[in-house]
Amino acid sequence: MANGFFGSVDEVAERLAATGYLASPAIATTVFLADRLGKPLLVEGPAGVGKTQLAKAVTEATGARLVRLQCYEGVDEARALYEWNHAKQLLRITAGRGESWDEARTDIFTEEFLLPRPLLTAIRSEEPTVLLVDETDKADVEVEGLLLEVLGDFQVTVPELGTITAARRPFTVLTSNASRELSEALRRRCLFLHIGFPEEELERRIVALKVPGLDAALAASVVRVVGALRAMDLRKVPSVAETVDWARTLLALGAERLDERVVRETLGVLLKHQDDIARASAKLDLDAV
Repeated sequence: MANGFFGSVDEVAERLAATGYLASPAIATTVFLADRLGKPLLVEGPAGVGKTQLAKAVTEATGARLVRLQCYEGVDEARALYEWNHAKQLLRITAGRGESWDEARTDIFTEEFLLPRPLLTAIRSEEPTVLLVDETDKADVEVEGLLLEVLGDFQVTVPELGTITAARRPFTVLTSNASRELSEALRRRCLFLHIGFPEEELERRIVALKVPGLDAALAASVVRVVGALRAMDLRKVPSVAETVDWARTLLALGAERLDERVVRETLGVLLKHQDDIARASAKLDLDAV
């Protein structure tokens, strides 16, 4: 069952913009469809382009509750889905000495001893909820098996308790930096959205929104220089987040224009590897941008 958070694509764009997230038409359309169809949204793209922030913006725009599963190598069922409170179970068994195992087992595998983790928490939530499965590609392949039941049927099976089905489907966003290929089974259950680096005009609007005190001409120069850096063969090109950080840096320094000295002294805000800084310093032609 769909959430019905948004009435139209334009409404998505307007309400996200009110939170400070400027969505392209493609982003607004896909968010609207994910909401209307009640399907999870898989968002891929390079780091720093606003994948995680999109989920946070939807949460803020709708007044929903955010439940976040941060994926990493080694995350397992106990961290993602649920686990039993073994210490409390042991205390209960100890207190009930003299009971048969069948009597104790019936008592300790109940809600009182269940510790819900993000996936189960989101499924059981009766209030509007945004479920963010962040950096899905960093989790082991086995974790995708857990996600398939959750994302396919919005339900979770706890063997001792049975199947728990969502009373209200969470608006679900999975993010991926594409460090590994996600399974086709997982992709089939989702709508897909790729967020790349924004067009120059949109990035200027983002900078103007996030750094309102920056001169418009300087903001335009910032975006053009960042675009030139992205065209270079660098280990890590600057993201939108780093564009904003650089704009804030220039504002803090009181810079009125981009010159070689200012760029050279602040490249470390944009580039995070010394060989990238050296390459950019040698190749960047401010007159050309």
